Amino acid sequence: MRAWIFQDARQKKRLGDKAPWTVGWFDPEGRKRSKRIGSKSAAEKFRRKTEGELAAGTYSTVSSVKWPDFRAAYETHIAARSAATIETSKISLAHFERVASPVQVSKVTTKTIDKYVAARSLEAGSKKGSRVSPSTVNRELRHIKAALGVAVDWGYLAKLPKIKFLKPRSKAPSYVSPDEFAAIYQACGVATWPRVPNIDTADWWRALLITAYLTGWRISELLNLRRANVDLDQGVAILEAEATKGKRAERVPLHPVVVEHLKSINGFSVEMFPIGGGRRPLWDQFGEIQTAAEVSKPGGDRFGFHDLRRAFATMNADRLTADALQALMRHQSYSTTQKYIAVARQLQQTTSQLFVPEISPPRKASK
Repeated sequence: MRAWIFQDARQKKRLGDKAPWTVGWFDPEGRKRSKRIGSKSAAEKFRRKTEGELAAGTYSTVSSVKWPDFRAAYETHIAARSAATIETSKISLAHFERVASPVQVSKVTTKTIDKYVAARSLEAGSKKGSRVSPSTVNRELRHIKAALGVAVDWGYLAKLPKIKFLKPRSKAPSYVSPDEFAAIYQACGVATWPRVPNIDTADWWRALLITAYLTGWRISELLNLRRANVDLDQGVAILEAEATKGKRAERVPLHPVVVEHLKSINGFSVEMFPIGGGRRPLWDQFGEIQTAAEVSKPGGDRFGFHDLRRAFATMNADRLTADALQALMRHQSYSTTQKYIAVARQLQQTTSQLFVPEISPPRKASK
């Protein structure tokens, strides 16, 4: 396959020898292409490069698709994924678009990513006087990388840019202790969101928190739990594959205390824990409950929902066998479960042995 260089006749007539040079070639699909280079030497260099790629079979074309158009198409592409994944992806790509201002997908390079990371890391964090954490930037980078990978597959980007993740700040893992959980549980009365018909807001929060504390489920799994998949008489719940991180359906036994709390919010919604909108207010409300309970992490930070999951593992690591703990937490890798285990695990695999915090019975749901 051959490439050639030439000067546009009109440009040549107007500018003479100063007219820019252009490289022309036919791509593997037989389409005629050209690229204006400038100087003759640069055009000749590009001609040799293109001709070599065509001969070696390494030639590739990239589209001039605009970034906003690609982003819209990508969001349609991931529409079948979990609500949490979709929301986090949209937030991550929105930050990337705002900070990096990409115009064409094909122009996104490693330099673009590096500039984004540098600028994003200097932006204000959620806590007064703080900056965006490395963990937050890394989470956004994972979603940006996934999107750019699809861009490569679609032919919009020649190759995936090299993405360098930040080193997370070193800090001790945190979890909600039994006393802290009891205080948070009692403070649920201050909650004003979500407003679910026929369900008291405080009961909704107590049910959510005790279920998280006694199952170790991720918050996304709790919010995706469908009422039809919960059998309160048998004390079991089914987590659909689409709702779990490992994409595996699970039949999970529920502790009687969890069943008791779920009965107090037995409404008519499709979800067991309906919120009626976006999930961002969930974290804000959880923070307000902690403020009322006068509890926080060392240093004053708020607990996150993953601290409830970590508490489940920490409090039960010496109460259940390793296999039982791994099954209940639904870790794909045994090494992940081992991170939570510090002592021998030889107890019977039954939910009756789960650690249960000392809490007062939940208030009856308001009629």
